[in-house]
Amino acid sequence: MVEKVVVKTDYPSTGVKEQGTALLATSLLMQYRNAESPALNDFSLQVQKGEFFGLLGANGAGKTTAISIFSGFFPPVSGTISIMGMDFQRHQNKIKQIFGLVPQDLALYENLSARENLLFFGKLYGLGGHKLEGAVEKCLAFSRLTDLAGRLVSTYSGGMKRRLNLAAGLLHNPQVLFLDEPTVGIDAQSRNLIHEQLIELHRMGTTILYTSHYMEEAQELCSRIGIIDGGKIIEQGEPAELLRKSGHKNLESLFLHLTGKQLRDA
Repeated sequence: MVEKVVVKTDYPSTGVKEQGTALLATSLLMQYRNAESPALNDFSLQVQKGEFFGLLGANGAGKTTAISIFSGFFPPVSGTISIMGMDFQRHQNKIKQIFGLVPQDLALYENLSARENLLFFGKLYGLGGHKLEGAVEKCLAFSRLTDLAGRLVSTYSGGMKRRLNLAAGLLHNPQVLFLDEPTVGIDAQSRNLIHEQLIELHRMGTTILYTSHYMEEAQELCSRIGIIDGGKIIEQGEPAELLRKSGHKNLESLFLHLTGKQLRDA
């Protein structure tokens, strides 16, 4: 049996979720050039410290735009964002030291090995020396890639790349972790491993904001969810409570009731 390995945060778990707000977004507006409608339209969201929050929506609902703005890739047209009580416009550098990002598109260099990728990204986080080497080895163990660390990423399967993509976002032990559809297009075994590790990270105190259109996955993982449609949150709460109030048997049924069955892949 393979021993379970997790990347632990630097702060201890108390068994009780820390009180306070990790992320606060208020009235965000984002309009892309030549787009008919805003990508985000009066979008507001509050995520508490220690939460595992799922942002659920169809393709084009605004999930990736929200994550991109939270990560500082571009500012909204209007609205405000604070992370761990710090305003993003005034404290962007400090904020970038305490969050991790796992993008939907793989952020890996295929002509480098897994170890070389992690060393590169670790240096971007400001790690060096024994601390960097230790973080890389922990993340290789986390992604079950220690024995394959010298192979080029171009030779990896889709599941191996997804696991390495996640590990790269954890090198600096972030307090807040943004995950944009981290299990899309992978096999059941890799998805199960990622689920186990995310549950452990959450238990250790990491605040997780996770986007997905896999309803069953979100129902299993998330302590609270928000359904986004048309660039705004249209429903949110604990999964079990939302189902109880609505009378729906599962999140997929509730999601289709709220957002409709019209195809969104045009």
